Amino acid sequence: MLWFIILLMLMLPLNSLAESPLLRIAVLGDSLTAGYGLAAADAFPAQLEAALRQRGHRVLVQNAGVSGDTSAGGLARLDWTLAERPALVIVELGANDALRGLDPAGTRANIAAILNRLKQAGVKPLLAGMRAPRNLGRVYYTKFDQLYPELAQTHDVAFYPFFLEGVAGRPELNQRDGIHPNAVGVAIIVANILPLVEESLNELQMSPHRVLE
Repeated sequence: MLWFIILLMLMLPLNSLAESPLLRIAVLGDSLTAGYGLAAADAFPAQLEAALRQRGHRVLVQNAGVSGDTSAGGLARLDWTLAERPALVIVELGANDALRGLDPAGTRANIAAILNRLKQAGVKPLLAGMRAPRNLGRVYYTKFDQLYPELAQTHDVAFYPFFLEGVAGRPELNQRDGIHPNAVGVAIIVANILPLVEESLNELQMSPHRVLE
């Protein structure tokens, strides 16, 4: 009888962990999310999931990135992402808008529509900012860079100022094209954004949220 009680006590933490809710996170983005040029396990969503699980979070991170996608493309496929019932969506869009020299007003409108749609669906957004190439001129890159903090403030959402912080412009952390991070660069992005993601998860745990059943 004693051995049975001991075995039952040892199993309790495991059962408790197994029964805790599994949070689904989606990363809606472009090639920086999709993992262009990388193995699937090295892409941002996969590395983020591994880091969160290592820190004790029961999460599943969906890679909703499409290489070459613009903010308009992200908006067009948002319903597909929401069909997976995420509790948190990290929005990483706009880099291709800037590379194509698209009007920042259009980018702003698209991302605003995404944030509104997420909040209407009861999903917590986390907005990741981007910066325009400086060769596009001060007028353009100033308008583009400012749209992210302004949107975050207007819509009152969690905000990570620059997705490529600490990685952009460093050849050893990027692939040969100088644009897409390598696996080590992605690991740095994950480490930098991790505290904000954890903060968002903690806020979700304090309120009703969607779980994966």
